[in-house]
Amino acid sequence: MAKKRTPEGGRLAKGRELEVQHLAETTDLSPNQARELLNRHGNDWEKIRDEAKTFKAEG
Repeated sequence: MAKKRTPEGGRLAKGRELEVQHLAETTDLSPNQARELLNRHGNDWEKIRDEAKTFKAEG
């Protein structure tokens, strides 16, 4: 019996949301701000953390 294939998009979306949640919790950003930074900088966590500090300073 063949395994049922799951779409990769669902797995990627779940992983991205976990990243959003983690970033929001560890930086005191809102989930929307965290999502924006992740979309803007991809996996460049150094840039994301630097910019997260800026968001916190403004808010």
